[in-house]
Amino acid sequence: MAASAPPPSGAPYGRVVGVIPARLASTRLPNKVLREIAGEPLLAWVYRAAKACPLLDEVVIAADSEEVQALCRQRGWPCVMTSPELPSGTDRLFAVSRTVEAEIYVNVQGDEPLLRPEHIADILSPFALPQVEVTTLKVLCTPENLNNPNAVKVVTAHDGRALYFSRATIPYDRDGSGHAPVWKHLGLYAYRRAALERFAALAPGALEQTERLEQLRLLENGLALYVAATAYDTVGVDTEEDLRRVAAVLTGNRAS
Repeated sequence: MAASAPPPSGAPYGRVVGVIPARLASTRLPNKVLREIAGEPLLAWVYRAAKACPLLDEVVIAADSEEVQALCRQRGWPCVMTSPELPSGTDRLFAVSRTVEAEIYVNVQGDEPLLRPEHIADILSPFALPQVEVTTLKVLCTPENLNNPNAVKVVTAHDGRALYFSRATIPYDRDGSGHAPVWKHLGLYAYRRAALERFAALAPGALEQTERLEQLRLLENGLALYVAATAYDTVGVDTEEDLRRVAAVLTGNRAS
């Protein structure tokens, strides 16, 4: 299928498209993108949050099931059907890029309803440098998340390049010196088109399969991933407890 012609973009990075991989068959929390929070499916909250980000020229949902596609059709959301066999959200992002034209694609996880415009501004800011091809975000890790394997940690070089991601607490502060803060990784990514094509051509490596972290595919193959700091944490929905926490935040925001 031929790529659609891009409309003019006012963004300083060229045309930027946000893609929400909406995978129904989640292993830890089945059907989570359709689970209701305060009377709305989780996916509706994520889509609404992404649409509120002015640096995204378009927001598209990458569905993998008839149920998600039907919801998108009912709500009038742009949707591209992708194979349920695709192994990662980035593979789904690449599938969308075959039909939706852009200079930069932002992977907006389908379980991040607390997305803010500041997140998109922060993740795009490193693209001011021409050598930057892939970016993601980090936020200072709270004490309660230090030993939480669902809160992925990241360490970076001085120039912002990621050195490693892990579900373990890194760096390990052997002497309790406190010299190096612990950073939590936020699971949003932005890719220039060429970098996205390279990622899709790579097979998952041993580190990715061990930690179950797709971003390690880039590091294992020597591709630079730049990590921008943000002041705003999110709550990725992976468990029933996460659903309750997010519901409390969203209903509080709605009431204020």
